[in-house]
Amino acid sequence: MPDLTPQQLRRARAIAAAAYPLLAVLGRTLRWRVEGEHHYADLMRTGRPPIMAIWHGRIFGSLYYFRGRRIVVITSQNFDGEWIARLLTRFGFGTARGSTSRGAARALVQMRRELASGNPVGFTVDGPRGPARVAQPGAVWLAGATGHPVLPLHVEASRAWKASSWDRTQIPKPMATVSVVVGEPMFVDDTDAALIETKTRELERTLARLEVRARELLSEK
Repeated sequence: MPDLTPQQLRRARAIAAAAYPLLAVLGRTLRWRVEGEHHYADLMRTGRPPIMAIWHGRIFGSLYYFRGRRIVVITSQNFDGEWIARLLTRFGFGTARGSTSRGAARALVQMRRELASGNPVGFTVDGPRGPARVAQPGAVWLAGATGHPVLPLHVEASRAWKASSWDRTQIPKPMATVSVVVGEPMFVDDTDAALIETKTRELERTLARLEVRARELLSEK
């Protein structure tokens, strides 16, 4: 549990309670174009739940589409992480509390348990503080340690609000078309440092390609 004051906890609860119905209504207005979801379905069917990898700025675009799948996501041990965790829970996600600076080892232990229990897990691989579009090694390391594959994906909206934050968070506007592109699973043989670095950069390039494809999908008739 993050070290927050009672006032911060009340604020976090209030933000999540207010945001949930707004995002749920918004989600029902969205139109979807999806490519590659069979990769996710195949892994779940064969008992190898994936380690899903997405850029931090696309959290809200994926929140509604992947709701109710018991995907366990790492959220930071701070105020923002608290209200985001509460919001994720309302949409049927699980949470593991930690970040690159606090609680990382404990969160990764929980992620390993979740994978062993059959639950997929998710990483915003350039989070929690960036730099944007630069992948951190956590997801790849977990793949090497568990044998479960990384499953890269990108979500893009045809019309969206964009925050001024470091990650340029995108929130789809009502009635927008949203493309979801899921790439092929990436398997990692072990946790050798050189291999983890190589695979992390490979993941970065793959996510860049998926973003290009997601934009193309939006422009197709």
